[in-house]
Amino acid sequence: MPDVPETTRISQYAPAEQRAASEVPAASGFPGLITRENEPQNLEFPFPSLAGRLTPTSQFYIRSHFPIPDLSVEGWRLTINGAVEHELTLTYDELRQLPATTVSATLECAGNGRARLAPKPKGLLWEQGAVGNAEWTGVPLTVLLARAGVKAEAIEVVFEGADRGEINEDPKSPGAIHFARSLPLAKAQQGEVLVVYAMNGQPLPPEHGFPVRLVVPGWYGMASIKWLTTITVSTVPFDGYWQTIEYAYWQRTQGHPTMTPVAEMQVKAEIARPMLHEALAAGVPYRVHGAAWTGEGAIAKVEVSTDGGGTWQPATLLEQDVPFTWRLWEYHWAPAAAGRHKLLARATDEQGQTQPLEHSKDRRTYMINRVASVEVLVQ
Repeated sequence: MPDVPETTRISQYAPAEQRAASEVPAASGFPGLITRENEPQNLEFPFPSLAGRLTPTSQFYIRSHFPIPDLSVEGWRLTINGAVEHELTLTYDELRQLPATTVSATLECAGNGRARLAPKPKGLLWEQGAVGNAEWTGVPLTVLLARAGVKAEAIEVVFEGADRGEINEDPKSPGAIHFARSLPLAKAQQGEVLVVYAMNGQPLPPEHGFPVRLVVPGWYGMASIKWLTTITVSTVPFDGYWQTIEYAYWQRTQGHPTMTPVAEMQVKAEIARPMLHEALAAGVPYRVHGAAWTGEGAIAKVEVSTDGGGTWQPATLLEQDVPFTWRLWEYHWAPAAAGRHKLLARATDEQGQTQPLEHSKDRRTYMINRVASVEVLVQ
């Protein structure tokens, strides 16, 4: 586990531009995050700037539902209650003294790719970049649940953040509510689920959940509750706003559509370069590249089409597979003919799941993993 020195804790209070300057060389050419909403803060990573497996903290997308809460290490407490043998309350220092581990994990907002849907949907219009991969350091949730003692009748674990506010669009919330979601007990007891205090070897910045957040590898980002303050072990299903009204989709069981909480990430490949409408030179080799990811499994292959889906060729998967981490890929193409060309990439995971060509309306505006095209001009 990489250590997080005491002397680095002040860095969490530094302005974002100062942190960025310390992490990214001035000559890197990173264009900065894309604003999707100012308040609450929602910023997108410009996916064409993808340069490596690890996303620097200053380049990681930011998803907020309410204003960022003003929390301090001294005042923060984590309460574990509900269907447990012993209720616990931990301080930040007490949490830091427990056994910890580091997990590399890709997080993707469940609405990533929403800007590609037509007609214009409700919600933040993310394009490609509400996704990133980081190294997360913290205490396995199993350690905390074991200390509290989960009762036999428990079926879920509910996580609540300090962020709160009112939902003023229909369906409106009944006053101010906290952001809260649950995990099935079986998922909560998997060893990779962490109660996190460090991101890429440094204390969490406020926009990424300082002082402590949950990270649920393999699931969409809404499960990784930021500014975590309460863990409640429950004997009944959690039916909160963010579990049944938002971040939920239609699933058909015996012909009857029922609302189901969004959970595991779907298999997906994205093209970083070329960019949309990028001009390429005929006959000159070009490196088409991007990233692919899935939920609980691993990426088996990525294929690229340079003729709008007429034919497909295998891309090269780079580096070694790391659980819960996106896989970078590349394909070398020398366009022979001038004109407009439509490039596509599709991923298949080890379970045989391949990206669809169309987005299912049953998924509403979530879990968008249809094959997307990038049109380029060859001159």
